[in-house]
Amino acid sequence: MNFPFYIARRYLFSKKSHNAINIISMVSVCGVVVVTIALVCALSVLNGFVGLVSSMLSNFDPELKIQPVHGKVFDSTLPAIQEVKRLPDVALFCEVLQDNALVRYRDRQIVATVKGVDDTFEKLTQIDSLLIDSRDGKFILSDEVVNYANLGVGTASSLGVRANFVDPLEIYVPKRDEKVNLSNPASSFNLEYAFVGGVYATNQQMYDENYLLLPLSLTRSLFHYEKEVSAIELSLRPGADVNSVKNQIKSLLGEDFFVKDRYEQQESAFKMMQGEKWMIFLILCFILLLALFNVIGSLSMLMIEKKGDVCTLRNMGADDSLICRIFLFEGWMISGFGVLIGIIIGLALCLLQQEFGLIKLGETAGAFVIDAYPVRVELEDVLLVFITVLTIGLFAAWYPVHYLGKKWLNK
Repeated sequence: MNFPFYIARRYLFSKKSHNAINIISMVSVCGVVVVTIALVCALSVLNGFVGLVSSMLSNFDPELKIQPVHGKVFDSTLPAIQEVKRLPDVALFCEVLQDNALVRYRDRQIVATVKGVDDTFEKLTQIDSLLIDSRDGKFILSDEVVNYANLGVGTASSLGVRANFVDPLEIYVPKRDEKVNLSNPASSFNLEYAFVGGVYATNQQMYDENYLLLPLSLTRSLFHYEKEVSAIELSLRPGADVNSVKNQIKSLLGEDFFVKDRYEQQESAFKMMQGEKWMIFLILCFILLLALFNVIGSLSMLMIEKKGDVCTLRNMGADDSLICRIFLFEGWMISGFGVLIGIIIGLALCLLQQEFGLIKLGETAGAFVIDAYPVRVELEDVLLVFITVLTIGLFAAWYPVHYLGKKWLNK
């Protein structure tokens, strides 16, 4: 066994002549334990929220989305786009045309985001599972006679409509290829009609409060496009590697197109959540630093008490470097035992929360899609906590040994 480590272990667990040293050492360990538990639990809860948001996005956002770098639309018949469609890992290929429009129903009107999609969209998003009100119990874009609009629950509420209403929605779009007729402004708008086919709820404000799904052909007629689209949405075959297919599509399309996965499609939301995660991590690390000030006090008092042992070790041939390592190990072991105990307790609490949902979201839980705080433990976070606590603990032990030790150990 390493001699400095052996002596440090004996010092840590042996009874001191001054009981205050034992108390300060225990307080140091408990401080590390509490902060480690907080780090493990806080990071796991934030991971749980990220996973929850990601699962919610999967109901409406495609696995991959192709958008132009310049301009709002592009030609969907380009050879490179058709090559993407023929890739073996691409299961579904949906053309999308999206822009803003004025939507009116009787005396109510709102500006909404119109998203024109083809029939593939139903399979790509499994939107049937999101419908809360529909004509035939399923998603519908058109039949032999009329076109249908599918609205987010907030959009439907703003317009005061439901799926079985007999009057159609009026959808107005400015004519993009004509000047405004000041003498007759109404003639400067394209007008199309669509009956309400269904109302969906994704539990995401962006889609529920502002979106309107229309047939792609109707949307092209509204905006005076023939074969242009604003995006291509893709679903991959089971087992396909998203990053590999994404890179393959990028190589086919070149620099003129963005290829975004689900996280990149909601980049701002995920960046905000990641920012919150690391801000909480830094705050807890600062608290850990304050807690480890106890290590300085504990080591300082221990070094004073063990001056006699230091003289004995020197007479036996120990040099100053070996003596410093003894006290350095002593301080580091306080952090080491604390972080191990804290990680074990933190993981146990996370597992209990996963299984039983012990901590609820509170009185406002009804506004959420879950009742209890979500938890997802990631090995990378546990390792990060372990390394961070040991590193800060090493510096906390290094200060009294290398600065105060010069005086007390007669260096």
